[in-house]
Formats: sequence, C-alpha cells, structure tokens
Amino acid sequence: MEKSIENFIDYYKSTLRIEHCNPETYSPLALAYIGDSIFDLMIKTMVVSAANKQSRKYHDEVSKIVCAPSQAKMMQGIKSSLTEAEHAIYKRGRNANIYSSAKNSSMSEYRNATAFEAVLGYLYLNEDFIRLADIVKLSLEVLNGSEDEVKENDSCETMQNASLDTDGTNDIEYESDGSGD
Repeated sequence: MEKSIENFIDYYKSTLRIEHCNPETYSPLALAYIGDSIFDLMIKTMVVSAANKQSRKYHDEVSKIVCAPSQAKMMQGIKSSLTEAEHAIYKRGRNANIYSSAKNSSMSEYRNATAFEAVLGYLYLNEDFIRLADIVKLSLEVLNGSEDEVKENDSCETMQNASLDTDGTNDIEYESDGSGD
C-alpha cells in the first residue's frame, strides 16, 4: 500500500510538474488554503466511503465537520499533541492577518480554524502523509468527545459522530433525522 501511494505521488508530481517546496516558506494563509482543501477531501472521502446516499446528505454531513467552529474545537483538543514545528505553524496560522470571517463563527473560532488548516497544509506540502492522517484521526476523536458541548453551542447546528477506528477503517455513526434515511 505504501509503495502504491509513493508511486501515485511521484506520478502526480511529475505529470503536473509539481516541484517539492519548503512549506515553512509559505504564508500561513497559503498553508491554510491548501489545508482546507486537503481536510475537505479527507472528510468527504471518509463520508462517501461509508455509505451510498444523495449528494445533499453528503454535503450536510461533511459541512458539520469542516465548519470553522468544529475545526476550532479540534485544534484546541489536539494542540498539546503537536510537534514543535507544527506548533509554530499553528501560531502563525492563528495570528495571520485575516480579512474575512466564516459564517456562523466567532473571530476566535475562525482564527483557530485557520491555524488547524495551516497545520494540515504544512503536513501535506511536507509530504508527511502519515502524520497528516494521524492528526485528522485525533481531531475527529476530539470532535466526538466534545459532541455534547458543540450541540449546546449550536455552532454547527447538530454535530455528527464521525471517527476512524484505531485500525484505520471507517466507523461512522450518524444521528437520525427521523426520516428513516
């Protein structure tokens, strides 16, 4: 499996003529930009691989995880698990000059969500895919643990319970909306 991932990355980079970069030289908002896409793709892949359903239902489930309040909670929960380099990226992302804000979130949540995305972007561009997957897994575990608190805040309406088992397989439980779907 690891060899096929390496083959894919090599093929992808050579086909699209992507040069290896030093992610530490990128602005925190550039790291957050790519981190947002990577996190979105990882969560979408996890949700789609769990069940076949209508695209609107996928969107609703994914949106509850990738929203700024959820990302801020995940960032706060994993902060103590970051390496020194990741913590430096976290601080750069949190302190970046942000000129916009996400819908339905405070500026503090938005800044922490930006920091979360910057860390993921840094790991992706550094090609540290194992650490990236571990951070996302840990983040989802944190989100599951704070599910009741999130519901009380109603920041993302209702949260879904999504996680990965320790063996790396999907184990997703969704709240029923009463429609039987």
